[in-house]
Amino acid sequence: MTFVDLKFIEFPLSPLLQILLLLPIIIFASKAAGALTKKIGQPAVLGELTVGLLLGPTLLNLIHWPVFTEHHLLEETVKHLADLGVIFLMFLAGLETDLKEMKKVGAAAFLGAVGGVATPFLAGMLITRYVGGFEWFPSIFVGVILTATSVSISAQTLLEMGKLRSKEGTTILGAAVIDDVMGIIVLSIVVALHGAGGGGGHADPVWWVLVKMAAFFAVGIGLGNWLVPRALKWARKWPGTETGFAMAIVLGLIFAFSAEAVGKVAAITGSYLVGVLIAQHHDLAHEVVEKLSILAYGFFVPIFFVSIGLQANAVEAMQGNLWLIFLIVVASILTKVVGSGIGVKLVGFNLMESIRVGTGMISRGEVALIVSNIGLAAGVIDKSIFSVMVIMTLVTTLVTPLLLRVVFRGSAEQPVPAKR
Repeated sequence: MTFVDLKFIEFPLSPLLQILLLLPIIIFASKAAGALTKKIGQPAVLGELTVGLLLGPTLLNLIHWPVFTEHHLLEETVKHLADLGVIFLMFLAGLETDLKEMKKVGAAAFLGAVGGVATPFLAGMLITRYVGGFEWFPSIFVGVILTATSVSISAQTLLEMGKLRSKEGTTILGAAVIDDVMGIIVLSIVVALHGAGGGGGHADPVWWVLVKMAAFFAVGIGLGNWLVPRALKWARKWPGTETGFAMAIVLGLIFAFSAEAVGKVAAITGSYLVGVLIAQHHDLAHEVVEKLSILAYGFFVPIFFVSIGLQANAVEAMQGNLWLIFLIVVASILTKVVGSGIGVKLVGFNLMESIRVGTGMISRGEVALIVSNIGLAAGVIDKSIFSVMVIMTLVTTLVTPLLLRVVFRGSAEQPVPAKR
């Protein structure tokens, strides 16, 4: 084996040194790209996803640079760290879910969410099946991906415009949260049924998978309501550093493990559930949110966003898939505007207010990326569909702030709606 001396560095690098070089490149690139897109008035996730594409096989193919020789090890390391990033991201999403506030927005948010889930689900499924020519399960999963809504992007845009507390703004926030809950339930069912139907002779029958899912939610919610706050309060009394936060991490990982290994639902369902349970105890939730945000957004989440681009090849996706990409992108925009808009129109919103709510639901952001990543890992979708979903996410993330500024132009600030 030949070694080349370069300022006390010996090549080829050991596997550990390659990991220690790759990860800072990924994290720095992610944060720098996110900061750049924030400066030009776009959400950080757009820059993080774009730089991932540039570093991946679409352009630079980072992991296959000459300095990196352990390709499989590096891909596996990035994948596992990205999976943890997804789990922590959904843990945070659960921590930010306020069930009491959800109840206040009432029928408008609920019907807006139902329309914003059902319409894109059907459109995505039918387009992928009959235009793309894919089998039913991947087609259904594309429908699941299109149901996603990224509330953070719309919320940030509405906040900058001073419309976050308007009637439409409050409804968008409530509908997006309900949308996410519905999406997680549908995701869990589809992944579970795919495992039951695609596992050969040793797979559990579908009815047994559904029983396991129901049992997980029943035991998880029932036991979690009693266990989670007590465990956190107990651990906070231990001598040592960050014992309460460490217990929150333990609970999040155990619930994530139990969700997939026992309940046959996606691991993120378990971490999301723990977050929701902790969120009901504000004294406990505040500390966990603050510290988990530092851990997640400082290390794991940047790796997740870049890992999406490292797995996607936009050039290959556009070879022979242009018609499919075009229809999916158009459907992803129109179905949210129409579906959510009709939902809120049924409870008294006028036409312009309905369009505003629907427009606020367009962005798929990190939620669609999480679902797409789970589908790829589970073998429900292949890399060609995955790459199409990444392009769809990029486009919807980009157009949402622009469209919101157009549809809210000239509108007056409105008070928060009373409970319906």
